[in-house]
Amino acid sequence: MTSPRLRLGSPDLSETTWRGRALRYVVIYLALALALIGARYFTQEIRPVLRAAQEREADLLIQRNDLAVQVQILENPQRIRDWAFANGMIRFAEAPKETQAILPLPPPSVVRPAPSSPEKPSTEQSSPEQSSAAQPSPPPPAQTAPPQRPYSRPDQPDRTVEVRTQWR
Repeated sequence: MTSPRLRLGSPDLSETTWRGRALRYVVIYLALALALIGARYFTQEIRPVLRAAQEREADLLIQRNDLAVQVQILENPQRIRDWAFANGMIRFAEAPKETQAILPLPPPSVVRPAPSSPEKPSTEQSSPEQSSAAQPSPPPPAQTAPPQRPYSRPDQPDRTVEVRTQWR
């Protein structure tokens, strides 16, 4: 008896081998055909849904384009200007401008000791020289320079603020 291994030197060309191969190929072909028919059957509603989605997309694109045109019409500068005037707004060039000087902060107050509790008044009268020596003189006020603005412009005063508001 021959061994079941394939021998490359002499292929098996018997009728039973060919019949077995043919049956296997037909079964494989039928299995593939059934798989394709089953896939087509289970996905048959996809094509109409896809066509409806494409039509809906086309409708939405048309609607988007129409809305874009409407927005451009509504954003017309003349229309916005008319709306602003109708709602009581005025042009920046015609609005009254107000400036006001910003005063510097007062220097910090010198902390003076609280007056001591009243003691018995002395019966002796002191001379003015003694009274001035007895009372401490307040320290001279600290000289503070106005704060320097880092971005000040030479053509404008130092203590003004200009506020610009514009609408479009």
